[in-house]
Amino acid sequence: MTSISVAKADDEEVTIHIPNLVKVFKDGSIERLQSSPLVPPSTLGSVSSKDIVISSNPSISARLYLPTKLIHHHDAHKVPILVYFHGGAFFFESAFNERHHNYFNLFLSKAEADILVVSVDYRLAPEIPLPAAYHDCWQALKWVASTDSDPWILNHGDFQRVFLGGDSAGANLVHNVALRAGAEALPNGVKVLGAFLSQPYFLSTKPIGSEAVEGHEESPPYVVWGLVYPNAPGGLDNPLINPLAPEAPSLATLGCSKIIVCVAEKDSLRDRGVWYYQAVKNSGWHGHLELYEAEHEDHVFNIHTPESENALKLMKRLAHFILH
Repeated sequence: MTSISVAKADDEEVTIHIPNLVKVFKDGSIERLQSSPLVPPSTLGSVSSKDIVISSNPSISARLYLPTKLIHHHDAHKVPILVYFHGGAFFFESAFNERHHNYFNLFLSKAEADILVVSVDYRLAPEIPLPAAYHDCWQALKWVASTDSDPWILNHGDFQRVFLGGDSAGANLVHNVALRAGAEALPNGVKVLGAFLSQPYFLSTKPIGSEAVEGHEESPPYVVWGLVYPNAPGGLDNPLINPLAPEAPSLATLGCSKIIVCVAEKDSLRDRGVWYYQAVKNSGWHGHLELYEAEHEDHVFNIHTPESENALKLMKRLAHFILH
């Protein structure tokens, strides 16, 4: 993302245009420019998937992925549960789109990962502005921990090994849900063991690292925040987007015991991921913390080119993080 344009006042149709991302029209309608098509769940070789409803009001659903070999075996073999929040700047993408469906089929097969994935479909802004997505993702985690969740989870999930994961805006959701897990109890005494934040979307009014000082707040990630949470208290220093804001909870209260932060060398948000890693490291949080960098790659490369060498390396690294 390199440029931003807002339509002129005399434009009859478009009120906001972020190139390659979104057009917002005068009548309130939205044109999302990057979403991939929705696809049904499937059984593809070694991986099976299905869709479930978590809540009807509000509307929260998910796609579950499980190694096919486990479906008909109700023995003592339990596998880690990964509760995953997709990226898409809080306003596009879905747990049911082709891009993420292909990614998880590859993740479980190529990384040979016996993991149960709960890919959450939360409500999108700007139609449902933030902070709704944060509440949806917390509700999804509570549902996973409850006795009312799906038979795949109850029969095959290891509730001693519950993980959170997400890319970009999804990694931001992971951070905030992990903070809440440190402050509020989940059903049945379930605790989050670990979390991965891949190329996380964080901001602040003060530029850091390689971020431009001039025009800092006109860059696409900043304009997106205004679109998805127009009335955010504190604006760019709201604790949901700036984990080091004055009003933000201490990072020492993150409710898990291991974290890996993944960044990409050419990503404009790379320095934010390193900034977050260093902040957690210096916070007094007691847990195992890692930083992983993919060389020569840009933002969410692992989702856009999941069969590339570096994407497969990252898949295997994340599978190892969850399984060991």
